Amino acid sequence: MREVEVVGVRVEMPSNQPIVLLREAEGERYLPIWIGAVEATAIAFAQQGVIPPRPLTHDLLKNVLESTGNTLTEVRITEMTDGVFYASLVLDSGAEIDARPSDSIALAMRTGARIVCSEGLLDEVGIAVPDEREEEVEKFREFLDHVSPEDFES
Repeated sequence: MREVEVVGVRVEMPSNQPIVLLREAEGERYLPIWIGAVEATAIAFAQQGVIPPRPLTHDLLKNVLESTGNTLTEVRITEMTDGVFYASLVLDSGAEIDARPSDSIALAMRTGARIVCSEGLLDEVGIAVPDEREEEVEKFREFLDHVSPEDFES
């Protein structure tokens, strides 16, 4: 498993489909994951430090974990099958809970849990963009503007 960081949330054009973009903490690969609008908002709120007046679903789950003495230690993004990404929540008790990556990322950002991605998944759908190559980064941004979820299906 490789640790990844949340780069941000973008909207893929022309479909207006939100994407969360992850990047290897120690590497040059990026992983775009198509997500729902609600989850995109939840991730963006957490990234920007926005605290809503009432708890959103991911805030509620964080509060439930804390109130029951549980800690989310890690989010694992494990695989992609038929264009659908899979993840699991790992609690300090050792329990693993099947979850969508978008919900998992939103929760990790609220709890400070680390996010990891399987090496095989990064090999399969990760996109390498070396740090020192700004023109490549710009090409990647351009790629994000024109890619669709179907481009990642086998």
